[in-house]
Amino acid sequence: MESKRYSAIGETLYSETLPNGLRLRVVPKPGFCSRYAVFAANYGGAHRRFFLDGKPVETPAGVAHYLEHKMFDLPGGDNALDVLSANGADPNAFTASGITCYYFQCTEHFEENLRLLLHFVSTPYFTEETVQKEQGIIAQEIQMGEDSPGSAVYHRLLRQLYAAHPIRDKVVGTLDSIKEITAETLYACHKVFYAPGNMCLCVEGDVDPEEIARIAREALGEGGESLPRADFGPEESPLPVEKLHREQMDVSAPQFLIGAKLSPPANGEAALRLRLVSALALRLLVGSSSDFYNRLYASGLLNRDFDAEADFSAGTGTLLIGGESPDPEAVLRELTEELRRVDKTGLDPQRFERAKRASLGARLRGLEDFESVCIALAESLFEGCCALDATELLQSVTKAECEDFLRRELREEKLALSIIEPRRS
Repeated sequence: MESKRYSAIGETLYSETLPNGLRLRVVPKPGFCSRYAVFAANYGGAHRRFFLDGKPVETPAGVAHYLEHKMFDLPGGDNALDVLSANGADPNAFTASGITCYYFQCTEHFEENLRLLLHFVSTPYFTEETVQKEQGIIAQEIQMGEDSPGSAVYHRLLRQLYAAHPIRDKVVGTLDSIKEITAETLYACHKVFYAPGNMCLCVEGDVDPEEIARIAREALGEGGESLPRADFGPEESPLPVEKLHREQMDVSAPQFLIGAKLSPPANGEAALRLRLVSALALRLLVGSSSDFYNRLYASGLLNRDFDAEADFSAGTGTLLIGGESPDPEAVLRELTEELRRVDKTGLDPQRFERAKRASLGARLRGLEDFESVCIALAESLFEGCCALDATELLQSVTKAECEDFLRRELREEKLALSIIEPRRS
């Protein structure tokens, strides 16, 4: 097992790829009570089309999320969530566009809980009857999302931006698509995407890395299955499909999201660097200490319900800037004016250095959150890089890189606006 010492942040990372292909990452924290484990698959809601052994396969929207729900079933009718909870763990799972994660945190019985996590995620157990029963539960989840303004404005924006990429479809699927999902569909997708070579295990806490590797080898066997190759469709135009869209819902004030498709991220260190540059550039442009935010806050165009991020998932990069405003179109006009100013005069050097120090401080504080560290390690592994390299890499990010990102990726013609406004009487 290889180890790498990160002296600047006081962490050591142990890494190994097991004979079955599973990638293992362990961050020992001697003396800490809490221990955290994430077992993740390089499989999410956008992995609807793929090639296996050279043959194309297409699945209904919502399969990855549906499978996540059913993986907790155990023989005899038990549920793995209940068993882990009874054993002192705090377990859960989530499915995003590009990843599915199963995880738990505990202070005792860690090895026993880890064995159970590896067992139930790698060993599907469900019947056609239990799969059909789950359909009603997921249908309720879909309907709840349709009533959420935040969910509506986000998913509408994705459809404005993307013409064909499956990220435009909801991870949970639709009421019609989940009716197509059978037990056979789920078993087939589990065999393909939950192969050890398509997964990783990330652990942090007072643990022995060699013991973690031994448990994983015992639990997961040899592996060796053929791995899928994702098919996300044809190359997308950099321009949105639809610039402006309005919908009415039961909201007290308009909610909005401004978005843009970012250049497809590369793998490896370039992917991690793009994440860092985009986050720092957005902090400088529209962050809580920026002239843009404070000017619009003082004028009443924005309130504290405002955020910005660059989301990288399933081979895409998506800019998201939004919140609540009495006039979202005015916010978009102000944003384009701010971008023109940056294009002409650049970013302020002193503010750049302050923002960079603030970003470094936030990353150092984030190392105290075992959950965030383990999930970030898993996500970066599937991108061919390591999240723990971010602190050192961030120090080398330049003002010119941030300016170039804003000029290249936030051109006016690339921006789309999604608005949810109050129903008219």
